[in-house]
Amino acid sequence: MTMAVAAASRRDRNMRDKRDRIFRAAAELFAERGFAAVTTQEVSDRADVAAGTLFRYAATKSELLLMIYNEEFRAAIDEGERRAAPIAEPAAAINALVVPTIERSVRTPENSMAYQRELLFGLAAEPYRAEGVELVYRLEGLISARLQAHARERGLSVDSASVRLAGETVFGIINLTIARLSDAPVELSDIERNLRVQIKQVVDGLLTEKE
Repeated sequence: MTMAVAAASRRDRNMRDKRDRIFRAAAELFAERGFAAVTTQEVSDRADVAAGTLFRYAATKSELLLMIYNEEFRAAIDEGERRAAPIAEPAAAINALVVPTIERSVRTPENSMAYQRELLFGLAAEPYRAEGVELVYRLEGLISARLQAHARERGLSVDSASVRLAGETVFGIINLTIARLSDAPVELSDIERNLRVQIKQVVDGLLTEKE
């Protein structure tokens, strides 16, 4: 290994280490005190990096939130895929697919609502927001794929636009469910029961009209 390659390798390791420290520090502070109460200076202090260094990895506190909760969202989708895989009935499968996202949101409602706002209203050019939006499209795509597969199994002709809109509708239900977490304390079991009813209405509405 040449000296230049070795130096580049060390720089890469140092950059990864700093990013990981910043990520962990922000995640811990947001979990402890909530997004609104945490400052970027507190994050840089806990990560043991200069404020200028932090801003090279995330230009704003909102970007830090997006970095962290994109990983949470990705993990929730992965978990939902695993839960839904063995379930044949479409409404139940879609419910299993989205429940992990709700479970994580209930644990940290303030941060989840802030993340939701950033996805909806953040800057279009912000890369972490773009990454989060891609995760939304991934979840909607998984929902739509389940509906399309079930329609084919039943010999139903469902156009792709209707299936896509059904996926978007289910994600809209998730968004509204998360937004309502600020209204009053609600038991997760009640949230999940309401979610099952709403998802079944969407699925039945899509598939019944084609029979």
